[in-house]
Amino acid sequence: MTRLFISRDSTALSLGAEQVAQTIQAQTKDKHIEVVRNGSRGLYWLEPLIEVETSQGRIAYGPVQPEDVASLLENGLLEGKQHPLCLGNIEELPYFKNQNRLTFARVGLTDPVNLDDYIAHDGYQGLKNALTMQPTDIVKHVTDSGLRGRGGAAFPTGIKWNTVLNAPAEQKYIVCNADEGDSGTFSDRMIMEGDPFVLIEGMTIAGLAVGATQGYIYLRIEYPHAKVALNQAIAAAYQNGYLGENIQGSGKTFHLEVRMGAGAYICGEETSLLESLEGKRGLVRFKPPLPAIVGLFGKPTVVNNVISLASVPVILDKGGEYYRDYGMGRSRGTLPLQLAGNIKHPGLFEVAFGMTLRELLYDYGGGSASGRPIRAVQVGGPLGAYLHEGQFDTPLDYEAFAAISAVLGHGGIVVHDDTVNMADMARYAMEFCVEESCGKCTPCRIGSTRGVEVIDRIVSDVQKDKNTVLLRDLCDTMVFGSLCAMGGMTPYPVLSALNHFPEDFGLQKAAKV
Repeated sequence: MTRLFISRDSTALSLGAEQVAQTIQAQTKDKHIEVVRNGSRGLYWLEPLIEVETSQGRIAYGPVQPEDVASLLENGLLEGKQHPLCLGNIEELPYFKNQNRLTFARVGLTDPVNLDDYIAHDGYQGLKNALTMQPTDIVKHVTDSGLRGRGGAAFPTGIKWNTVLNAPAEQKYIVCNADEGDSGTFSDRMIMEGDPFVLIEGMTIAGLAVGATQGYIYLRIEYPHAKVALNQAIAAAYQNGYLGENIQGSGKTFHLEVRMGAGAYICGEETSLLESLEGKRGLVRFKPPLPAIVGLFGKPTVVNNVISLASVPVILDKGGEYYRDYGMGRSRGTLPLQLAGNIKHPGLFEVAFGMTLRELLYDYGGGSASGRPIRAVQVGGPLGAYLHEGQFDTPLDYEAFAAISAVLGHGGIVVHDDTVNMADMARYAMEFCVEESCGKCTPCRIGSTRGVEVIDRIVSDVQKDKNTVLLRDLCDTMVFGSLCAMGGMTPYPVLSALNHFPEDFGLQKAAKV
């Protein structure tokens, strides 16, 4: 039987993958084929993508529209023959071949909700090992791997787990922060839609490591396809003894369920998320106490994001040292980078820390989609700094970015060409904070509102010098006075725009810093 693969990923669906799949099925009724709805390979400029399984590997065609199907079939699609849309072996394409796919090893390769397919591609090997280990040994593997939180804060995962392990309590929890709301980010969604079992396995291992028997996936409400895939995978895991009581006959217990968020960006902050998960309004909590000590329902709680937890199975399968061998400095392992905005080749690129931003933008991203020079790149979501061309040789590394007052964050990269107005971008950052602030602390709630007003005065040439000083003072207050990163990091994009692109504010151009 010939197998064809067409993505069920949200982006692929938005580009017409469902219509392509239906057209193929309609035109091959008399042929012995199976259409598998896989996750996306992350090469979004080529979606909808069709892959056909052949003796030479999986041959890809894309981007395919419904009207292309007849021509593809006539020219030997089912045998992987040549066609203007033929891309060759998908895994030999430079964009794909040059990645280090550890966390995303199965995304695009397997049927996301087929447990047998997951196991056939090394799934649940990490859990199998973990079930034979002591909790302290599981935590040691994660600590030795150098894994840091992939949600943005980059806090060492092993330290967080060790804190929860050593916190005395009858009940502990594992909470997955799947409220992916940063601009230009979609790696969490791709995992949940394209390989949900790896997240389930990672959370189960986390439960064994710290003594937690209950887990929750706090899912962004704008991700309906992820909700379906997660619930299907969770049901299959329960049915086959990978969740519930007596996991794989080990006597260990772990339960898991999906809870939906309500569309608030602030609930991506871990304590606000916990408040929401408890059924309260999503307000940031004062720290200390840390969630690792007093978390969900007042109990010790591990809160990690999707990519952090999905990276755990390969660590327990191959060992902490294996994962640590990737990367540079204190940034170990890989990071799924997401290219979006004005870029020729948008998509996901998982690579070890150390590649420069310029390499990613031009060698793999292909430069701007408009063909114009890239002027500014925002890395790390709407609270991330804007980088200018002189900073593009910065390696993708947490400490290297911190050294230039920037953040790597969740790995989202949004590209702007030379038509962008950076004063508008700075104003948008403040306006975003006005809209999404939980309102609990004054610097964030009031500071962002005043920030919009001050930027408007600067751009309107009203006491420009005086208001520029005021804007900097206001940003300083927000950085050091805000309760959480919402207010504390909003000045990053504002100050970077002001420092690197002063001409857009009508100010004298200074030397690049």
